[in-house]
Amino acid sequence: MKMNKQIQFLKTCRAAAEKAGQAFRMNPVMILAQAALESGWGTSHLAVNHCNYFGIMGYGASNAYWHGDRVELAGVGGRKHVFRHYGSVGFSFLDFARLIYTGYHRAWSFSRNPEAYAKEIAYSPYISEENGDNRELYRRSLVAIAEKIDGLMDMLAEVTVDK
Repeated sequence: MKMNKQIQFLKTCRAAAEKAGQAFRMNPVMILAQAALESGWGTSHLAVNHCNYFGIMGYGASNAYWHGDRVELAGVGGRKHVFRHYGSVGFSFLDFARLIYTGYHRAWSFSRNPEAYAKEIAYSPYISEENGDNRELYRRSLVAIAEKIDGLMDMLAEVTVDK
């Protein structure tokens, strides 16, 4: 079951990650890894119901990829959180890559090096320790998921070639 969820995630999100990676000169594997980590391989409520694969909060001005739609969800202790609602998977991935490029440019510059990118993003303001996030666990998880995605993509490529 776990493998099926991961394969389904790649089938749903790979093209969006590749397009966002191309648009913002970012490694699509790292985009996919971060989406998988943030959305539970695409199974989170935000991903399934709002095409928000990255848990991006609903603040800031609308842009070419996010048109200002928001959803309010109850968090731990009943505290309300506002998140972005996207019209498509593609817009979610493009808005994320845009955010990393414009707001976390140092992390963006390391996107071709998973270890360096993971360290930079995990120890940046992108992660909120106030919400209980563990920076080191996030870093390690991001690297492990990127490695998993690389392996799955290789496996999918072999299956395609064998057909």
